[in-house]
Amino acid sequence: MTDGIAHSKRGKNEPVLLTKIDISEAGFRSKMLIGDLNGDGRMEMLMVQADGGIDDRYVPHQVQCLTSFDLEGNLLWQTGVPDLDAGGPGSDYPAQIYDIDGDGKNEVLCVMDKKFTILDGAAGTVKKQYDLPDPEAHDCIIIANLSRNPYPQDIILKNRYNKLWAFDNDFNLLWTHSGNVGHFPWVYDFDGDGYDEVMAGYDFLNHKGQKQWACHNLEDHADCIWVADVYETPSENKQLIIGGSVTVMYDHTGNEIWRYEGSIESQHVCVGKFRKDIPGLQIAGLDRIIRGRGGNKNGKDGMFLLDAHGNEICKENRQSEGWLTIIDTVTNWDDSDLDYILAYRRGDGVLPGLYDGYLQPVFTFPVDGYVVHGDLYGMGKEQIIIYDDHHAFIFSHSQNTEKVSNRSLLQTKRLYSSTLYPGGEYN
Repeated sequence: MTDGIAHSKRGKNEPVLLTKIDISEAGFRSKMLIGDLNGDGRMEMLMVQADGGIDDRYVPHQVQCLTSFDLEGNLLWQTGVPDLDAGGPGSDYPAQIYDIDGDGKNEVLCVMDKKFTILDGAAGTVKKQYDLPDPEAHDCIIIANLSRNPYPQDIILKNRYNKLWAFDNDFNLLWTHSGNVGHFPWVYDFDGDGYDEVMAGYDFLNHKGQKQWACHNLEDHADCIWVADVYETPSENKQLIIGGSVTVMYDHTGNEIWRYEGSIESQHVCVGKFRKDIPGLQIAGLDRIIRGRGGNKNGKDGMFLLDAHGNEICKENRQSEGWLTIIDTVTNWDDSDLDYILAYRRGDGVLPGLYDGYLQPVFTFPVDGYVVHGDLYGMGKEQIIIYDDHHAFIFSHSQNTEKVSNRSLLQTKRLYSSTLYPGGEYN
């Protein structure tokens, strides 16, 4: 394979490059979503290009063009026309892949032509369109179960910072909520009644949109929300871990359990089992120590790690510049029984990598760019895709990519909750 990457004899902790794909036909500044769009038992790549001028980093709020590729690099379909002046990734793109009608086939949900639009995942053709409730109801798309359906079919839209609109599966308005809603509210059925509750930034809402409680003494807004049972002894209840001005953990009834204030700005958090020697789960965080200007320069960030009780375990002593790192949890990358911390968009020549619970890079990837990860081949192991405007590089821990069956792959909640501010659930 000629891929433009210098290869030597692969070391123990060097990821395997499976393929390099030309994605340039999708246009500049596209965001990648992954999911099984055609039901063949493997995922496809969906490149989402947004409108909005290049000079306004907070206007990628309508889809300009959608381009689907398979894992061999074949262009399957394209809806819309790529634009040289497309919006950039300063906030979320309003698009998700999900089987919203329960027919066993994934659709693409997006805001396009100033309407909430449902596309056929295999063909890219429009199935349904609905008017938006407000011209600014386009910051992101959240899929929830607010109606006690057998599976999530309700939709939450939001504006940038202060309002939510909730709809049923026929796009009838259920409720609205105004408040400090953060970047990407997280939904979860905490009390087991079949309805999702909504952690809308710092406000906890029931399925009717009624505020049950709010976080207290927190500034700015919620950047990232995780749901997990972090303790060594499992319980029936899960906790909420929120990154924002500081990192806090709450129970679902509104009691603050702990607060970590050893960071300047807790921009991202992620939860996993990163250390064997420490009981329970650990919480990794990304601290924006110095906010820079002019891209990813003249600033500094660093990762930190907390135990289940909010105690600091270690901090990254970063020497390079860069303040826009994104972190996430990667599980089932290899045969280890531990998770890894994925860190990318680091800046200053620091390439994307998988870090251990000592905040040391274990796997470093040889190319830079944005990153998505998932079980692309339905084989029980995750692969990692690193992409830029021109190419997508698919990496794995091993060469084996034999898919398990030809049945359509289920779109996991993490994948249908794609966001620039990764939250999640740890089960």
